[in-house]
Amino acid sequence: MDQFTFTDKSKKLFIGLIAVGVIATLYGIFSGQGARTWTSAMISGWFFFGIALAAVFFIGVNNAAQAAWGVVLKRVFEGVSMFMPYGTLLLLIVFLGATFHWNHIYHWMDQTLYDPSSSHYDDIIAGKEAYLNLPFWWIRAILLLGVWNLFTFLFRKRSLVEDQEGKTSKWFKKNLTLAAIFLVFFGYTIHIGSWDWIMSVDTHWFSTLFGWYIFSGIWVSGIVMVLLITIFLKKNGYLKEVNDSHIHDMGKWVFAISFLWTYLWFSQFMLIWYSDIPEEVTYFLVRLEDYGLTFWGMVLINFIFPMILLMSKDMKRNAGVLTFVGVIILFGHWMDSYFLFTPGVMKDQGVIGLVEIGMMLGYLGLFLFVVFNQLTKAPLVVKKHAFLEESLHHHIN
Repeated sequence: MDQFTFTDKSKKLFIGLIAVGVIATLYGIFSGQGARTWTSAMISGWFFFGIALAAVFFIGVNNAAQAAWGVVLKRVFEGVSMFMPYGTLLLLIVFLGATFHWNHIYHWMDQTLYDPSSSHYDDIIAGKEAYLNLPFWWIRAILLLGVWNLFTFLFRKRSLVEDQEGKTSKWFKKNLTLAAIFLVFFGYTIHIGSWDWIMSVDTHWFSTLFGWYIFSGIWVSGIVMVLLITIFLKKNGYLKEVNDSHIHDMGKWVFAISFLWTYLWFSQFMLIWYSDIPEEVTYFLVRLEDYGLTFWGMVLINFIFPMILLMSKDMKRNAGVLTFVGVIILFGHWMDSYFLFTPGVMKDQGVIGLVEIGMMLGYLGLFLFVVFNQLTKAPLVVKKHAFLEESLHHHIN
């Protein structure tokens, strides 16, 4: 089958998940847990936005590297990437809430912190005012989100036009140029976004590795999500062009980027912990003292499961194993997103309960509804890509 059909059964399931998210949100608001609800919105909002952004990045990488193997998966990456506008809206809601002090995710937005005559004056935060001020912060946010969405739209539009017009050499060159520009822009701005929207939650703290750490987390989450959707499509009779070698390559990406994430996590943790500088080590002290079991559990899930279960070639080709590991890894990286925000906002009062899980399921339902709807808008396999034939005959011994 070439054209994907978004079944009523799937629609009802995803709408049901969205309803769970709405109920969890309303429960959090009307039970007087506003801070917890806003924090959960940021946790899941960033997590699913990051997956969409990672899909755009992977499209750019494949175009720039002139990679053939992933051409038959291109439409799935595009479908995932098209959640970007919705993820952007979800982030903007939280950002507006912080700006108008409906939430206090970004402590530095309190203007009394910059007034030397105020009892709330904070010398460290005041010293960052040239960068952390609302007008400049919003300019950066609009620039990053706007340009990322523009590239997402252009990659998708050109892919569809290429299928209609052919002229593969023309579009190949255009996409190569577009990808090169995007990757340079992305290489800088993923760091800026991670500083502005995540690291600034713990305003006193900073890490020069942080942008790379965030990048690796969204990258592996994006690959896992595309892999799980691909397996689902194949199981339901679609994507017959995708063979074991394509699945194997995706499994290798999950395995490799999981190691990259672990390397960056350990490098950041070890250097800060070993140096024991009070203003730096506090970041991890809070997480270990107040969230120790779940914090270490998150690290082990994101490293041990892919390391052990995806070590062999056969496991990287086994749809059942990949699905099992993929679901666990996705939850593990959602937990990573939880630890990026919760300790800085909720201090020692954070939990993973009905509000967090319910809202995560709601965001998941919205994400899958959008992606599946996008998959119906074009054939599941591109028709006139320059490397299509090579991708169709991709084989690994």
